[in-house]
Amino acid sequence: MRRTALALTAAALSFACAGIPAVHAQSVMRSPNLNIQSRMPTINPTVAPRINPVVGINRTPPGINTPRVGVTSTLPNARFSPNLSPACSYAHRDSSGECREKPVSLSDGGGAGKSTKNGKDGKNGGAGRNGPLAALNPTAVPNEFVAEIDGSLSDAQADALARRHGLVRLQSLNFPLVGATIGLFRITDGRPVEKARRSFAAASGVRSVQLNFRYVLQDQKAAPTEGDPAQYALAKLRLPQAHTLASGANVTIAVIDSGIDDRHPELLNSVADNYDALGSKEGPHVHGTGIAGAIVSHARLMGSAPQARILGIRAFGTAANGAESTTFVILKALNYAVLHGAQIVNMSFAGPKDPLIERGIGATAARGIVMVAASGNAGAKSPPLYPAANANVIAVSATDAGDKLFAASNRGGHIAIAAPGVDIFLPAPDGKYQMTSGTSFSAAYISGLAALMLERNPALKPGELRAILMRTARDLGSPGRDDQFGAGQADAFAAVSSITAAPAVPVAAIPAAPAVESVAGRQQVLPTRALNQPAAAMASDKSAASEANRPAAQ
Repeated sequence: MRRTALALTAAALSFACAGIPAVHAQSVMRSPNLNIQSRMPTINPTVAPRINPVVGINRTPPGINTPRVGVTSTLPNARFSPNLSPACSYAHRDSSGECREKPVSLSDGGGAGKSTKNGKDGKNGGAGRNGPLAALNPTAVPNEFVAEIDGSLSDAQADALARRHGLVRLQSLNFPLVGATIGLFRITDGRPVEKARRSFAAASGVRSVQLNFRYVLQDQKAAPTEGDPAQYALAKLRLPQAHTLASGANVTIAVIDSGIDDRHPELLNSVADNYDALGSKEGPHVHGTGIAGAIVSHARLMGSAPQARILGIRAFGTAANGAESTTFVILKALNYAVLHGAQIVNMSFAGPKDPLIERGIGATAARGIVMVAASGNAGAKSPPLYPAANANVIAVSATDAGDKLFAASNRGGHIAIAAPGVDIFLPAPDGKYQMTSGTSFSAAYISGLAALMLERNPALKPGELRAILMRTARDLGSPGRDDQFGAGQADAFAAVSSITAAPAVPVAAIPAAPAVESVAGRQQVLPTRALNQPAAAMASDKSAASEANRPAAQ
């Protein structure tokens, strides 16, 4: 279906794929280091009405030689990213950004999708929207909880334990990241979830029980704008200059998100591995593809780290109100990222404070891995959202082409830095492109910038990297750090320039090494690993195989 206008409405939530005509090169920006061209596409005049062109944008400090991102045309018939939260005012959103007055429809969070004798599951194997918890806590999956259980229990023993307490075990996995066996359980006897939770928590062999919280991706449709600001983010972040010093080579970024179209021209040969924490058969998704594109685009567009490697981890599946995930699935994703060599983890999603995810993030930080998260799109009145509000995570807010704060961006004392996130031009599935907004994409730009910094000096610790990012940021808003922009808008060139490059190791001195080796208690994917090579098995159903995957040092 071809769009005839760029106007968006709050009701336009469809995932229908729009056809896009051939993209024409016009305005060209080249990174001297990478010989990568970013050609701004033009719109087919038969598809959309003429829109006034945008004058070149160059709002960087005086004296800085940055390319002008002048755009003299509008987009092709681009696919607009759907708003993954229901349309309502920010005052009516809950802590995850969802509308409080809207019903909740959920997937089973990566469970086995088993039906139960006493209740019907949803289409995706999840609980129905009329469960007793839905009205009380819309940020959690109705009738489900996750529990840490004794790792010595066999599957048969765990199932028997669940049955004695009116539950069915959907799945249980050993998570080396947190050194625990975590099970996903569903109530089968119709009891209120709190009563079932208390009963199960008191059982022998059960160490902790909590809700299976929901998380939502953080993109949002923007209001129609005049002209095509396209890749204004490049000049704002001074990425072309930064790419003369580093491009993200040999740095691995885990993208915990929805599915990525790794065949898109912008992403070819950049996705080193794909893991589906949902065990689903869904195809690529607009959000995950856009996030990867903000980091590694290298055809018509330019990402913040064009030569970085992506570990694509699908943790978000399509649901009635967009794409969502749960505690259990996100913990699986974090576990996989850490044990498969991620140096940076991008988390462009938000939800409530979650004990298990907090535990996983703490374990990830202890391994020296940089974590970046979207601050959230729930607006000024929202409480802090997680994982961005965790002290180990770099929380990113969003700005527009005029350096104003994105209206939907969360605020707070936890905000570290800001990056462009309004009207961002990115790849979409099936070789298409999209114009979208959200703190999701601001976070992705910062994850790429972190890769540039780690290429420059792989020994940088997460705290040191955060300090450099904030120290070199361009101040916005009130003088000094504030709750809207943090330290200010990121400056990639200043950040990378301030880092002393690690000394080069002579080729003759590099010893032969296997494709994967253990470094500081975690597996690290080496530069010699071939792209698209299948990864080693990770957390699997509790069995002898899962025990074999436990790292030697924890």
